[in-house]
Amino acid sequence: MTAAEGPLVVGVDSSTQSTKAVVVDAATGRVVASGQAPHTVSVGAGRESDPEQWWQALCAAVEACGPAAREAAAVSVGGQQHGLVTLDAQGRSVRPALLWNDVRSAPQAERLVSRLGGPKAWAERVGSVPGAAFTAAKWAWLAEHEPDAVAATAAVRLPHDYLTGRLTGEGTTDRADASGTGWWAASTQAYDEEILRLIGLDPALLPRVVQPGEVAGTVLALPELPFTRGVLVAPGTGDNAAAALGLGLRPGAPVLSLGTSGTVYAVARQRPADPTGTVAGFADARGDWLPLACTLNCTLAVDRVAALVGLDREAVESGGTATLLPFLDGERTPNLPGASGLLHGLRHDTSPGHLLQAAYDGAVFALLQALDLVLAVDGEPSEEPLLLIGGGARGRAWQETVRRLSGRAVQIPQAGELVALGAAAQAAGLLTGEDPAAVARRWGTAMGPVLEAVERDEGTLARIAAVLGDATALLTPPADDPRHTP
Repeated sequence: MTAAEGPLVVGVDSSTQSTKAVVVDAATGRVVASGQAPHTVSVGAGRESDPEQWWQALCAAVEACGPAAREAAAVSVGGQQHGLVTLDAQGRSVRPALLWNDVRSAPQAERLVSRLGGPKAWAERVGSVPGAAFTAAKWAWLAEHEPDAVAATAAVRLPHDYLTGRLTGEGTTDRADASGTGWWAASTQAYDEEILRLIGLDPALLPRVVQPGEVAGTVLALPELPFTRGVLVAPGTGDNAAAALGLGLRPGAPVLSLGTSGTVYAVARQRPADPTGTVAGFADARGDWLPLACTLNCTLAVDRVAALVGLDREAVESGGTATLLPFLDGERTPNLPGASGLLHGLRHDTSPGHLLQAAYDGAVFALLQALDLVLAVDGEPSEEPLLLIGGGARGRAWQETVRRLSGRAVQIPQAGELVALGAAAQAAGLLTGEDPAAVARRWGTAMGPVLEAVERDEGTLARIAAVLGDATALLTPPADDPRHTP
């Protein structure tokens, strides 16, 4: 390991299935060391994880960074959004955390929207129309189905809050992650007491919202971690806000992230308020806004289709007539939490490669439709290349599908682990006093090859739109189906 030019910082990405840590030279952005550890998601009636696994994975990932981690001067945690962590009076988990992609709370989300005046009222007040993913709906589900767990809860946290709290012993969150709960109002940038009363949540159970650039605390003396006592801890944030920091994102630059979920977002100066619920009006981690649309089904859904037809994920074939809506786990954009996948347009000459390409097309379609709404928040269309990130961004089939259906130039940043890098930039900002996004721009994290724009495939887009419009009734389960969400 060569000597660092500046202080070292640690950025952590605690995602749905693993935790990654990077040690970064704050002066140059050079990744000095990295580590990773897995954790599991239970797949049954819903999607849950034991938060203790996240902590053990964080410790293992940091330990894997070796001696460099012991020299860190600051640390920050980026984590999966929306998850509901319930802690007892001793700080232990009351039950496994309900994850963002647990759609059991869809009926509660619908009732919440109705009880507070409908979608438009929610959009204007909170910035988003809550769906099943939002933490408020999950708390309402827990109160309805597990009242004993609610009674035993002494603190409510999001995933990144939980991990930051284990580092510092303090109860804190940040505005970006708080804006995905449904109980933090974008209009006031504070917890909404009426909504908390509506869902029966005592505000005393919630963490303090730390402001951008504020120190959340210092690292405790923890034998399981190599950090020295007193290392600064940044506010941390949700995964998408951390990735926006990691890219050094400027307002209007569009991002499409291909991971377990698919997301599109951009930094905006104006506060979003989309009454359709397609665009979530999240705050960003700096003081601006991060309008965002998310789909549940992205890389995992396409990989599942590839396995079903017995092909490598890159073995797509163009020219087919089939349309595949890969809603294997319900869907969020469009809001069809009880939906299943739908295949339409099979013919004798349809090949396995055609079906696989149709899965890619179906996954990308909704994201690109939502991207137009995201970029309209500030009212100025952007001609900048579409930044393609996430695990799928390195795949040729994903790149070409996004390029063909968007009609945009596509840029693939060479830097990996953008959530962890964004957290590291946030930690570095504590030491230098800089805007974390400016830190990341100084590090050159968004640099990478640009694929030139090609003519937009309007025919495929129109075919998918027609099938989706005609099939909405089929995608909604009947009243006697357990997936039905009245």
